[in-house]
Amino acid sequence: MKNKNLPYLSGRFFDGISSGLFMMALPWLMLKTPNMGTFVALTALACTSISFICTPFFSTLIDRHSRKAILVWVQVIQSSAAATVGFVFMFDLGSHWILALSQLIFWVSSNIAWNTNNAFTQENYHSHEYAKISGYQEIVMQTTTLGAGAIGIILLEQWGILEFTAFAATASAIAALSYILTPYNRQFTPSKKVSFLSQIKESQSIFAAEPAFYGFLLLSCLSYPVLTYLGKLVPILFSDLDVSGSWVAMYNMAFGLGSLMTGLLISRVIGRIRHGKIMQYSMLVLAIVLMAMGGAIQPLYIVLLTLSFGFFNALNRIARTNWMHHTVDMSQRGRVDGGLGMFATLTQSLSYVLIAFLAHYDAIEFGFVIAGVIMLLASIGMLVLNKRLPLDQKFSQEATLATQN
Repeated sequence: MKNKNLPYLSGRFFDGISSGLFMMALPWLMLKTPNMGTFVALTALACTSISFICTPFFSTLIDRHSRKAILVWVQVIQSSAAATVGFVFMFDLGSHWILALSQLIFWVSSNIAWNTNNAFTQENYHSHEYAKISGYQEIVMQTTTLGAGAIGIILLEQWGILEFTAFAATASAIAALSYILTPYNRQFTPSKKVSFLSQIKESQSIFAAEPAFYGFLLLSCLSYPVLTYLGKLVPILFSDLDVSGSWVAMYNMAFGLGSLMTGLLISRVIGRIRHGKIMQYSMLVLAIVLMAMGGAIQPLYIVLLTLSFGFFNALNRIARTNWMHHTVDMSQRGRVDGGLGMFATLTQSLSYVLIAFLAHYDAIEFGFVIAGVIMLLASIGMLVLNKRLPLDQKFSQEATLATQN
């Protein structure tokens, strides 16, 4: 296990750096130009819309090809995109549209990498290793993706765009090399007799077979679009309040610190509490935190509350991912993650429409309460669906705990 941990986690480390720089720092660069809040929100909407369209195809590829090879190619694409942006700005041809296009490339490819990593972990590790490697992944991801987003904002105020893109391109290149060096225990070979389109169509029947279980997972997935929603809402709010970029950096670091605490404690938590209960109560706490943010529109209070949001958001996501490691068929994992991702992406798109609407009418502060109410309704829905889970799913939760204890 240790021999494959080091190169794999190194790949995730440098992947997180490059993705964090482009996904979280670039929007702040665009917001430094006056009245760009609507443009940033619409850019995010375009990214999620295209991701939604591409997801069924890419998720099926994950179930048909080497997951290690997909991880490598994603990093090659991201490194090339970052380097291209640097060259464009070197010749004074850069614009907000170029930055938006680069964010689109990183956005779509990062979604592919996310789903591939879940399937790769399930395939490349044994069941008793899932909780521990999830903790390692969370620690690495939060100290890089969100840390790089925070540091990237500071670097953008100190560096030029050329140094920024060179740093991101180098990080992606190192990530690609790390994935190449990771030992891969490929456990199944897809049948070439089944056509690509047939596997795409099969995705619907996979979800229809267990509606209560997948409905529960879908509602749990709402925490991710709420996270990305806050990632746009908070910078726009801070920009309207005319505070410095350091507050945005502190927001990102607070979220990362909260999630980092989850990574340190997750093995103990998952070993003692059923996955469904972890997800259910985490969603309820997230709803309460969002409403508290809506009642305290001050940078300091939002940053402090973000610590709790980061902790319970990560707790919900890791519990869901681990439960899926134990219950979802390995040959279907890419398409299952893809289906959940499509739901999350659709919700993201709607959330960015809401942000654009709120920004247009100078009512951005109401965004927190709206998100809190939606999360509260989702947690109630999860409570209802949990009672309808089939017996084999409930037994699988108990068996998972027994395996990890």
